[in-house]
Amino acid sequence: MRKIAEVIEASTTEFVAECYELYGLPPLGALVKTSDATVDLYGVVYNATTASVEPGRRPIARGKDEATEEAIYQANPQLAKLLRSEFSALVVGHGEGTVVHHYLPPNPARIHGFVYACSAEEVKNFSSSSAFLNVLLNTRVPIPVEEVAAAALRQMSQAHEDPRRFMVAAGKELALALGSDFNRLKVILERMKEA
Repeated sequence: MRKIAEVIEASTTEFVAECYELYGLPPLGALVKTSDATVDLYGVVYNATTASVEPGRRPIARGKDEATEEAIYQANPQLAKLLRSEFSALVVGHGEGTVVHHYLPPNPARIHGFVYACSAEEVKNFSSSSAFLNVLLNTRVPIPVEEVAAAALRQMSQAHEDPRRFMVAAGKELALALGSDFNRLKVILERMKEA
């Protein structure tokens, strides 16, 4: 397991984590894991930002006389301490040992809890059931949830021996879940094709 971040805000339905490495963000739709001290909580990354550590203070342009972006950071080593990268994840399940539940946990993540990038085996185990899609599709986030669902399925498909088969099965589950909402279904299926 690779520790990538630490929880800085948490609720029953989501958590925000600050990355240990500037720009060390997991991709949109990645499955990550943290804990509430008794169970593991699984989240799907739905948003990421890099900004100043001081609220209300924006970074300023520094590269006018530099040839590369790397040169900006070399000339201004303090930037690594003045900026932070963080991401938000929707809680889509929880587990104890190898048993995974695809519904919300009884408690939120703990502040300062470590956040790990899930291994391919953990992703495969978690996504062996598409029941988590119900939680994901019925949540409200500031970006289109269809984009998040498609990104999550693209990411998860890579953990399976036959990614195409996984995507076809997920598409069938989506058709059942969104049968009466053709427009949403169409958007997700189009984004899934891009894998």
